[in-house]
Amino acid sequence: MPRIRSTHDLDDDAPAARGSLGAQRARHQKIAESVIKRGSMSIGDIVRATGVSAMTIYRDVATLEEAGIVSRQRGQVLAVAGSLQEASAGFRLEQNHEIKASMAAALASRIKPGSSLVLDDSTSGVWLLRALENVAPLTVVTNSLLVAQEVGGRDDIRLLMTGGEYQPWAQALMGEAAISGLSRIHADVCVMSASGVVDGRCMHPYGDVAAVKRAMLASAHCKVLMLDHTKFTRRALHAFAAVEEFDIVVVDRATAQRTLDWLAELDVETIISEE
Repeated sequence: MPRIRSTHDLDDDAPAARGSLGAQRARHQKIAESVIKRGSMSIGDIVRATGVSAMTIYRDVATLEEAGIVSRQRGQVLAVAGSLQEASAGFRLEQNHEIKASMAAALASRIKPGSSLVLDDSTSGVWLLRALENVAPLTVVTNSLLVAQEVGGRDDIRLLMTGGEYQPWAQALMGEAAISGLSRIHADVCVMSASGVVDGRCMHPYGDVAAVKRAMLASAHCKVLMLDHTKFTRRALHAFAAVEEFDIVVVDRATAQRTLDWLAELDVETIISEE
């Protein structure tokens, strides 16, 4: 994603430039995450949340606008659609469901009976489990309640849940307890998705989710990334991995040829689904 310039870059003499660069960047992060989670905030709300002047907030918002993360309309700061992909787990489950089902089916043949899987809070894990209906036994490690519910009454799948703080928007567990639990796991395969890909990096709007994803990647031998074609044009705030860190990338057939050529240059195995 474009570098988020500090207010110091914009105007060396501005009041917003006073203080450390780290403090300015931290404020930008706080503003962006708050707006993304809520969808929109007024300038006044942001002033109250940060404790700085309205003039400083206007400069901060201008910086975030330039980075393509927010937009400003009539005193409201709005999350740019490309940065707001994780608002509702239930909505995401059915979004592009035919493509997700096809991608899951394309990956399913790589999962062998007896495998242990780490599945993140993206809905790809749910669709993968549906494609693995006849593959058993399996062990599933997840922080996602949607994944846990999908396992349901299957007595041929052993389910392990990470600890952590429940986040209703994601229907998943996050935080240090989740990361700590994952540090004691070494699974065969980790399967996850991303909100977007920017400059070869997998991105997510929320830092706590990105941290859990990093822990999941460290907990598995084979790393699989599932990305439908829309993810290659979306932005988000936090990087959690480079695409080249994955062993397999699963995409759908609507993925642009230039993207497929780029993946080939990375020497990453690419699986293209039929739908």
